Amino acid sequence: MHPKLIASIALSGLILATPALAETAAIPKQSVNEELRARLPEKIRSEGKMISVNNGSFPPYEIVTGTKMEGASADLTDALGEVLGIKIEHATVGGLPALLAGVNSGRYQFAFGPVGDFKSREESNDFVDWVQEFVVFAVHKGNPKGIVSLDTSCGQRIAVMAGGSAERVIQAQAEKCNADGKAAIEVQSYTDQPSSILAVRSKRADAFFSSQAPLTYFVSQANGQLELTGVGQKNGFDDLYQGAVVPKGSELGPVLLDAIKVLMDNGTYEAIMKKWGLENNILKQPGINLGGQLPK
Repeated sequence: MHPKLIASIALSGLILATPALAETAAIPKQSVNEELRARLPEKIRSEGKMISVNNGSFPPYEIVTGTKMEGASADLTDALGEVLGIKIEHATVGGLPALLAGVNSGRYQFAFGPVGDFKSREESNDFVDWVQEFVVFAVHKGNPKGIVSLDTSCGQRIAVMAGGSAERVIQAQAEKCNADGKAAIEVQSYTDQPSSILAVRSKRADAFFSSQAPLTYFVSQANGQLELTGVGQKNGFDDLYQGAVVPKGSELGPVLLDAIKVLMDNGTYEAIMKKWGLENNILKQPGINLGGQLPK
């Protein structure tokens, strides 16, 4: 069976579980903030919409089926659209490089993400950070390969998202393993989360190294096949912030920042984050370009 079809089937199984989550909280309708709407770029105001681009499913933030998106990011962008008095639509591309290229070319106005914010990425983009994240491993139940940290990943098959910061960290660890005379890491790079987690479930990979929030979600939907390891460790990262992405110097960034503050102040942000089991990723205040150095 074709890998993309397998991933699609696997994701469909995950989507079946989302209504139970979605029924746990009612999200209040927002009033238009005319001051913020007036600060939007004129083209966006005149068209009454803007497009947020994603690079495929990133549960529980972004759960993409066809042209439809669900998840915390979908709920938050719906609320943001109401605050700004516009409609926010969603488009999907393949991989983070394509996402960033689409934003910087002007094809899409922004990516709500959340996308990892690092100083090197801030050279070309501004980040409106609205969550804090951690990077851990999803492994087979019982952790038969004993993968609990970067040091224990030598000699293992590790799945990562292509173009992401976790890929860079695991590649650096692979070089360290070689330099220390240890068995090499087989780095498996995938363009989306479902393909990555499927590689572990089908035992083509020993672990998936990625953000804790989506991995927690995938593990909860894996019928007891998987578990998390490396929780509470740095795993090659310092404080990790994620957020929306706009072109460098875009006037849209400060508008998004203040719109997110509105949702935080009125309790909508917290309600949506809790609805999707993201209590541990809540930020008290959003910020622009809070990220640190990309791990070397």
